[in-house]
Amino acid sequence: MQKEMRKVHRALVDLVGLMNRPQRDSALLREAGVELDRALFPLLIAVEHKGPVGVVELGELVGRDYTTVSRQMAKLDSLGLIARRPSRSDNRVREAVITAKGSEVTAAIDAARQRLATQLFAKWSKRDLRYLARLMRRFADDLEPFASTGVAMKQPKCR
Repeated sequence: MQKEMRKVHRALVDLVGLMNRPQRDSALLREAGVELDRALFPLLIAVEHKGPVGVVELGELVGRDYTTVSRQMAKLDSLGLIARRPSRSDNRVREAVITAKGSEVTAAIDAARQRLATQLFAKWSKRDLRYLARLMRRFADDLEPFASTGVAMKQPKCR
């Protein structure tokens, strides 16, 4: 089991590294025909998927300081891609929601992602792709409870 866990961890580190490359986001935005600051892109996607969402929670989701996220949210708001409103559960919190214009942008990005994924998975069988999707969903769901504690899957410290 230890050997397999090491392989899983290495694959995850590789995947995170590949997914976080700025060139990947730039290529996706180009494919979608969307002109958007690359730094704003993950925030817009997160608001669409998780909204309504507050700045602190959004910062945690994308791994950025909430003060940076707050400035970036103001930019998305000024572009008309999101709207900010008082939280229904806590009036001290302003939460972001996607606008119709923001949904149009994310739909274009989703379509571009689909086109690129079709190329990426062209040699995969439907069965393998379904299996990958199921296991990834299971992994994400099982990892969720550990996300707030930071216990699971931390990088070991070098000695």
